Amino acid sequence: MLRVLLSGLGRRGGTRGWAFRSWRCRLPQAGLLSATELVQEWTAVFEKRGIPEARESSEYIMAHVLGAKTFQSLRPALRRQPLTPGQLQCIQELSSRRLQRVPVQYILGEWDFQGLNLKMAPPVFIPRPETESRVIAVDKGEAAVCLTRENAQRLHLQDRIQIIPLDVTLEGSWAHLLPWGPVDLIVSNPPYVFHQDMEQLAPEIRSYEDPAALDGREKGMDIIVHILALAPRLLKDSGSIFLEVDPRHPELVGSWLQGRPDLSLDLVAVRRDFCGRPRFLHIRRSGSPGGCPVGAWPGPQPARVPG
Repeated sequence: MLRVLLSGLGRRGGTRGWAFRSWRCRLPQAGLLSATELVQEWTAVFEKRGIPEARESSEYIMAHVLGAKTFQSLRPALRRQPLTPGQLQCIQELSSRRLQRVPVQYILGEWDFQGLNLKMAPPVFIPRPETESRVIAVDKGEAAVCLTRENAQRLHLQDRIQIIPLDVTLEGSWAHLLPWGPVDLIVSNPPYVFHQDMEQLAPEIRSYEDPAALDGREKGMDIIVHILALAPRLLKDSGSIFLEVDPRHPELVGSWLQGRPDLSLDLVAVRRDFCGRPRFLHIRRSGSPGGCPVGAWPGPQPARVPG
């Protein structure tokens, strides 16, 4: 069965499958190879093939097969213990998926985030510690909504979260949120990638994650402006919006808000992510007389991308 898998890789990937088979032939047989040695072998293969975070990828796969969260958490004796034929085969199958640039989170089928163990499946967005918010409530993607429900049940949070399928770009979609407003906070990680930048994304993102969750169209602002136009209908006076955005967006969003004083929204802070890039916007509803009364709940005005 393993030979069939490797032959299939060769047919789909040309010389890529041959290179993988050639490497496999040099591996020691089961019973002679330890976890530490195999991590080193696969790290070298990943590095040669240009796989990002080569050692981390190899270590996560190894730990998963051996029943641990991280390679470092394995007992030293277990790291030196020879692997069984079944373990070798499983590691090779999972690692061959990494060679195809499948993200490690999808390969493992789960991922720890903010103390929660979340089930992961493509094309649902992968939570990343440098950017991701703790709040999940609204999404238009069926896969994301279903997986959110499953994770809520898995973590026994189903009584503490309301999951609403919603496309904020559709006329009248705001009406579905009426029973839940007015609210104190709106937290969103919207599609914000500039359309022309989509092809520059890493293969792990471009090939496996949902493009609709990434592509913000021409200037990455398509969904952002819909959220901002909708926000005054939902927020309490002095309520806040927290958005994850592209580093180029603080200036664009600030200019857009200046052109829409009727929304009574002010950009009050720009925060940086762990990499030092301006990625988080704090926008507050001023509650001024010119703003939209919460009880009025009118339909959203057409959104226009600046420039």
